[in-house]
Amino acid sequence: MKLLIVEDEGDLRNALCEGLTKKGYLIDAASDGNGGYELAFVNHYDLILLDLNLPGMDGLALLKKIREHDLQQKVLILSARSDYGQRIEGLDLGANDYLVKPFDFGELEARIRSLLRREFMQNNTILCFGCFRFDTLKHTVCTEQNDPIALTPKEFAILEYLLLNRGRVVSTEELIEHVWDSDDSFFSNAVKVHVSALRKKLGAFSRQEIIMNVRGAGYCIQTQEQRASSQSGVKS
Repeated sequence: MKLLIVEDEGDLRNALCEGLTKKGYLIDAASDGNGGYELAFVNHYDLILLDLNLPGMDGLALLKKIREHDLQQKVLILSARSDYGQRIEGLDLGANDYLVKPFDFGELEARIRSLLRREFMQNNTILCFGCFRFDTLKHTVCTEQNDPIALTPKEFAILEYLLLNRGRVVSTEELIEHVWDSDDSFFSNAVKVHVSALRKKLGAFSRQEIIMNVRGAGYCIQTQEQRASSQSGVKS
């Protein structure tokens, strides 16, 4: 998942970037409200971590602009204990949650996971597909017999995004937005190469095609109902 951190405290911003990157998130960061505004309106983020006391445009002003543009964008406010009134105003403006500084990194990560599950209507941290199990908490993929599947971070991110959007065709452009860093060097065939490698690894443990290629549209992992319906259609 791709996150935007808007935080003017350099040490905290760097620590968040490093810690969340290690947890498998793609991170963009801004040190002031104006920089956060530019990034938020150029890119699509699964979640924005927003400090309130920012130079330039403050956090509440930025949140208001975000809500005018996008009612669905997930926003987690980071605030000092003295910002009680601002936190209330931020929630009234449409923030999804807030966390008071100083905070424990484990609690921050738990709140991020909760908001992202809410976005994708996913309550369980274990996603089952075919003969595989995907653990979004432990960042592992294994078979029903607990054979581990060794995936690269990019393959893991692609699989996670397709699973969280299960039953829907995800375009190549959407995968690029959510799985590739804004600073990544990119070549046009990258998605196809990574999906092909991912299919090969899953195919070593299952004859069932897990990731469907919808010509001209993108990729899809079907729901059980979709798969049953397509198999029934083939039989008939």
